[in-house]
Amino acid sequence: MSMRKRFFTQSNGFTFIELMAVVVILGILAMYVMPRIFGRVDEAKATAAKVQIKSLEQALRLFYLDNSFYPSTEQGLESLISKPTTGRIPEKWREGGYLEKNAIPLDPWGHQYIYISPGRNGEDYEIISYGKDGQEGGQGYDADISSSEIESSQKTQ
Repeated sequence: MSMRKRFFTQSNGFTFIELMAVVVILGILAMYVMPRIFGRVDEAKATAAKVQIKSLEQALRLFYLDNSFYPSTEQGLESLISKPTTGRIPEKWREGGYLEKNAIPLDPWGHQYIYISPGRNGEDYEIISYGKDGQEGGQGYDADISSSEIESSQKTQ
């Protein structure tokens, strides 16, 4: 038998040891890469919450332009998708609402946004996400994200 033919007939695939070496190497790589990827998920969710709050603020500004007042706390963000029937009734409420999808989004962690009017710091309104834990207060990714804090942090930069 020629040397070439013998090489191809004896080499049918990888040995078990070779496969185990590859699995171990992939496992070691995953141990270093995965924490970095998962650490970015919460950071991305916090950024998404800020973007959603800005979008809700834009809709509230449109509501204000049409009606010359912001919805009350009782009317809440619902007034952006359906005409309020209690409190001060907007006379020029836009048919179809003020949000593109005609639905109020949940924050990236699946919780409802909190709407307060007037805001806690003297603003016309405040929109709050309670962060990852869904509870008021907290630190890190559990910290509250407020429309008033987004404004002040952007002005200082």
